[in-house]
Amino acid sequence: MLGRSTAKLNSAVRDIRQSTGSEQLTPITCDLGSQRAIRNAAGDIARLHPHLHVLVNNAGVYTRSRSVTEDGVETQLAVNHLGPFLLTHLLLEALRAAGAARIVNVASQVEGSGRIAFDDINGEKHYDSLAAYCQTKLANVLFTYELARRLEGSDVTVNCLHPGVVATKLLNDFSGRPRAFQVVDRLRYIGPAVGAETSVFLASSSEVEGVTGRYYRSSRVAESSLASRDVGLQRRLWNLSCQLTGLTNC
Repeated sequence: MLGRSTAKLNSAVRDIRQSTGSEQLTPITCDLGSQRAIRNAAGDIARLHPHLHVLVNNAGVYTRSRSVTEDGVETQLAVNHLGPFLLTHLLLEALRAAGAARIVNVASQVEGSGRIAFDDINGEKHYDSLAAYCQTKLANVLFTYELARRLEGSDVTVNCLHPGVVATKLLNDFSGRPRAFQVVDRLRYIGPAVGAETSVFLASSSEVEGVTGRYYRSSRVAESSLASRDVGLQRRLWNLSCQLTGLTNC
């Protein structure tokens, strides 16, 4: 389990151990907005688990004001897309070593409103928080499809999903409402457990064994946006992502 806050991460591990009785949990502190931290975490994971069967990329942030990471990348782009992109690449050897392995990328239905602003990828000329978020969610789907194509012939599959509108802190950040509204949101929207169901389905169900390069909603195949299915756009974003993460062999 990866988490930015060591205290919150350890608390989550304790909760899971109490509810499942499993001791097979390793907390690793990692800020997905830091490429240095991602490389360190990936090294720890590969050392502890040289055969990795499932990778679920679920981190996400929404920032109403523009900010940049230590790598000089706009925060939403860094955490929501480049972080999972880099982590996945650094763990591909362990995933391939496992034989049948699965990569699950949590996207969002707002990918349909996304546009990859290649001329202003970091929002330096103009920053719109919603547009920046939608850009990253489209990027999640584009990345999934391109990676699936590049992994053809291997035993590693990669799929993405819309989890539903989930009543979490992210939803409050997205809406701009005070955090107190989470009480109301819990009545209007699904909770984290339900929101995780499609991720768990893709990570564990025998129904999707060998299935790759698909987009899911409510544990069923769905159609993503026309832009997300543009092969040229997928490849262009891939190349830019390699450049922004310093990957030379991708």
